[in-house]
Amino acid sequence: MRDKGSQAALVSGPRDCSWVRPGASGLWVAPADCWIDPHDPVERALVTHGHGDHARGGHQQVFATPETLAIMALRYGAARDTVAVRYGDTVELAGGVSATFLPAGYKRRADPTCAPFVPAACDVLITEATFGLPVFIHPPIEEEIARLLETRARNPDRCVLVGAYALGKAQRLIAELRRAGYGEAIYLHGALVQMCRLYEEQGVPLGPIALVMDTTKEALKGQIVLCPPAALNDRWARRLPDPITALASGWMRVRQRARQRNVELPLVISDHADWTELTQTIAEVDPAETWITHGREDGLLRWCELQQRPARALALAGMFDEDD
Repeated sequence: MRDKGSQAALVSGPRDCSWVRPGASGLWVAPADCWIDPHDPVERALVTHGHGDHARGGHQQVFATPETLAIMALRYGAARDTVAVRYGDTVELAGGVSATFLPAGYKRRADPTCAPFVPAACDVLITEATFGLPVFIHPPIEEEIARLLETRARNPDRCVLVGAYALGKAQRLIAELRRAGYGEAIYLHGALVQMCRLYEEQGVPLGPIALVMDTTKEALKGQIVLCPPAALNDRWARRLPDPITALASGWMRVRQRARQRNVELPLVISDHADWTELTQTIAEVDPAETWITHGREDGLLRWCELQQRPARALALAGMFDEDD
């Protein structure tokens, strides 16, 4: 699928940017009377990607990429009226407003399940700041995958149980393991199966995968198992052979978070941009103004101030970190 259908919506309209502003349901595009990633059901919605704090059900009409629409259909059922907009194509809305969807992927580094990031010139850049502090510099994913495989090799009588979100993170982990040469079956918690199947239907090969529930405890020794993060310490994990608990998240850079989750193998693997990628993007796009939301706004605001770049925090209700 090219990841979660993650993209940026490049909205063009009057030069006065007051026509795009926060409203009760999210970002309101006033001349077109539509919303960007609304958290309440609305008549017209531009949905940037499939995460649950951006893609909600109940809208009358949804504009999104085919991949995002497929994710929404799986999660919420089909919307009443959908308009599929492929990357790079432009759709005309009301009030002289047009919208173009571009790959964003929340990060700039390569991802075998995600279309490459495409920077675009704009007057206002709206950026998330989940890891908007200088301490958050993500290591190369190849290093984290190597640590995972080394841990597995050293523990042939145990399994490695990796917590990974069902949308995007699980599929990226599988694809990166394949890229590293791991060809054995990867075992899944049942909650991950449907999204993995959808990715394969959309052209992302994941190789051999199997359900934990269809496998004996003995056969799971020396294997890699993926589950939702909430299942790491759940009763479900008791069926596994002395699991080594791992969690794939940018938050694993913070040791206290790993200890709080009883994580033995913290894997710093994030689907969000780190500090370097955030600042690089702002500098490269060079917008007249940057709006910062969804995370550590203060750090990125201060960086913009020091760089003499106009910026402000954009408080949006209903946003949370589904994938990190």
